[in-house]
Amino acid sequence: MEFKTIIEPFRIKTVEPIRQTSRAEREHAIRVAHYNPFQLRAEDVLIDLLTDSGTGAMSIYQWAGMMRGDESYAGARSFFAFEQTVHEITGFKHVIPTHQGRAAEHILSQAMVNDGVIVPNNTHFDTTRANIEARRGVALNLPIAEGHQPATLHPFKGNMDLAALERTLREKRGQIPMVMCTVTNNSEGGQPVSMANVRGVSELCKQFGVPFIIDACRFAENAMFIKMREPGYEDQTPMQIAQEMFRLADGCTMSAKKDGMANIGGFLAVNDDALAERCRNSLILTEGFPTYGGLAGYDLEAIAVGLREALSEDYLRYRIRTVEYLSERMTAAGIPTVRPAGGHALYLDAKSWLSHIPQSEYPGWALSVALYTVGGIRACEIGSVMFGKQPDGTEKFSELELVRLAFPRRVYTQSHMDYVCEVLIYLHTVKDKIRGVKIVQQPSALRHFTAKFAPVAESVLSD
Repeated sequence: MEFKTIIEPFRIKTVEPIRQTSRAEREHAIRVAHYNPFQLRAEDVLIDLLTDSGTGAMSIYQWAGMMRGDESYAGARSFFAFEQTVHEITGFKHVIPTHQGRAAEHILSQAMVNDGVIVPNNTHFDTTRANIEARRGVALNLPIAEGHQPATLHPFKGNMDLAALERTLREKRGQIPMVMCTVTNNSEGGQPVSMANVRGVSELCKQFGVPFIIDACRFAENAMFIKMREPGYEDQTPMQIAQEMFRLADGCTMSAKKDGMANIGGFLAVNDDALAERCRNSLILTEGFPTYGGLAGYDLEAIAVGLREALSEDYLRYRIRTVEYLSERMTAAGIPTVRPAGGHALYLDAKSWLSHIPQSEYPGWALSVALYTVGGIRACEIGSVMFGKQPDGTEKFSELELVRLAFPRRVYTQSHMDYVCEVLIYLHTVKDKIRGVKIVQQPSALRHFTAKFAPVAESVLSD
């Protein structure tokens, strides 16, 4: 007998209390934070879905590995355990540890990006784009059309538009130092990329002699989607699928705070000897010696274990089903989301849901404030606040106005998810009373982290 319920594939051994707050307390907290959920104190958050980056729970095997941590400055045993695991999964020749994914992006951009060059991607995420633009490059997004259609059902909405990529490579020959592909595609709703699409990108890059780099933060989730949705891969393991995916590329950047299952860490891995030397020289200036790269030995041990645990089919099936469960509840309630469900997060379509709020008043941001105010749930806007400000200072509204509810790995249970559903369904009954926000102060880049906001009306939600 095969049962339908997919249980959490773990037992809870240590618990962390979370503090209940009143509506009045939350209204005060968000006001003090200048209506920016990033500026809230974590202790004032009930369910924290701001990000899945570094917020997961580590396993007993990761904690045991940390006790083996070798803190030698150079040539530590922990580095070689870490390196061996990355080699086995990716096959790349050179493995360069960093303190997190954006450090790998920064080092790669310093080595590859100059004034005016173009870096195509299915969709750049915020720090990837910022690192390219900081070097005066152009971060070009080439998603397929379905990627900008939240309600359209397509098994691989994270795919890159291969025709657009070929046209760009042909017309901008000599101006493209590398092509990137983000798996899964975070900015387009956590949508997966098919193996056929990765292969297509790889073939075009080889044809035009351009290096192909994978942004591999959620490579394990992407591998599982390929197993579930792409014909010919149903009998392969996520490990085998990941290995094939990496073989098609020349290198990758990785935040180990996602599918490395760790609280900190990342790496850059490449095949090119000369590029690796340039990157290691930059690493020494900014991160540390090449065998620790800004990490403690115990972090390297935790990542080495976590990368393998992330490829467990039982874990991946549970994680993907959790997001799918919430997506089904939202669809049944008439709440618009990006469909089909992504791997690491539920993405609310704020542009459709709050159609009475103009994009100039940032509907996604307003929804994230209302979500916290009503239920103590912290989420992340992925829309015009995150991507609207251009390098020249102008404003360009985003194609999508999304609110991402990113699920930390192995942290929340079924009842937590049911509570999230209850809050969202309540918000649906008062959605017309949600009002927009305005920016009153902002930095020049990555403004969503530190910008200050104010409601355009007396309050964001008067229910």
